[in-house]
Amino acid sequence: MYIFIEALRSAMAAIRAHRMRSFLTSLGIIIGVASVITVISLIQGLSQSITSQFEGLGGNALSIHAKNDFKDVMRGKMNYLQFEDVEQLRGRVEGIRELSPVFMLQPGEIRYGNQRATSRQYLAVTSAYMEVNGSYPRLGRFFSESDNAGARRVCVIGEKLIEMLRLPENPLGEFIQFSGEWFKIVGVMEKKGEILGMSQDDQVLVPFRTGQSLIGATRKPNMSITVSITDIARTEETKARIATVMRQSHRLRADQPDDFEIESSDQFLKSFETVTTTVTLVMGGVVGIALLVGGIGIMNIMLVSVSERTREIGICKAIGARSRDILMQFLIEAVTLSVLGGAVGVLLGYGMGHAIASVIPDFPGAYVPWWAIAISVLFSAGVGVVFGVLPAAKAAKLDPIEALRYE
Repeated sequence: MYIFIEALRSAMAAIRAHRMRSFLTSLGIIIGVASVITVISLIQGLSQSITSQFEGLGGNALSIHAKNDFKDVMRGKMNYLQFEDVEQLRGRVEGIRELSPVFMLQPGEIRYGNQRATSRQYLAVTSAYMEVNGSYPRLGRFFSESDNAGARRVCVIGEKLIEMLRLPENPLGEFIQFSGEWFKIVGVMEKKGEILGMSQDDQVLVPFRTGQSLIGATRKPNMSITVSITDIARTEETKARIATVMRQSHRLRADQPDDFEIESSDQFLKSFETVTTTVTLVMGGVVGIALLVGGIGIMNIMLVSVSERTREIGICKAIGARSRDILMQFLIEAVTLSVLGGAVGVLLGYGMGHAIASVIPDFPGAYVPWWAIAISVLFSAGVGVVFGVLPAAKAAKLDPIEALRYE
């Protein structure tokens, strides 16, 4: 332990004696680690933001939608969920707590007085939409069963439409026009924010049967059904029941594949996490090349340092220092430079990540996970060991007599 402490003290003394050279030696590591931390913090911040949106569906939500192969779509063959599927599932499947069919209306222009706007989402939903999707009105109310049964021309809007149409701060009772008809605003949904620059608050919701009357009986909507189940532990059992009822409702033979898909909300989340993990590894690997460049810089400077300190090494060996003591001293010096550079790089990358996230409009805040910091510091130490071995070994192998004669 004494030898290690003494080697560490000598390494720190050598670093202090050549501050500028030590800084330039560590600069490659600083830039490399800062780049890695910056990229990871931005990707992870975006990942957390989108993950929170998925988690809003709840862990007990299932989504059912039509399954269409690309080849079938190109041939003009499309599968659709039927309105009858909703009633079949509601009446025949045990374990369903709430069920919300949703389909998108034809996008179009919305008018309020002289103001005009275009919404990204025109959705026809039932009153169960709130519970299943975990989204509730900030002002007013949601649709009632009587609104749906009577196909009333009422709507619930997103927060952003107040700004887009220059509606009053409390727009309840105002009328807006779209799809050629006037709708009374009965509610304003709570704000959801943006995902990948796309607002989630420019939606217009109408009762399900109102949407049916708007599209007419001849057109098939691309409908999906979101289901919340009573018992998460029996998710797979409930999915099997839903699949059985759906196959019977669609009159599929035993040898025919499903024309629908059932996905749980955690499947969406797992798929997205897989994508972000892959992107993080790829981007981290690309910018991690800078760390290798920094390691080569450390090796070169340390080789120069060995040449400059040849007489010093000879004196140490002449008074009893062993080869392994010299090896340890130079190796500790290389690792210390790498670790210090890694620590500075982490702080710099953390600041750069937050600065970049704050400059980009509506971009989620940066987030630096603990594992990114740990990996960066450990990798920096590893770079110091790998690239410090050659100079340290060269110093340890010097003959003390030849070293003392060195000019």
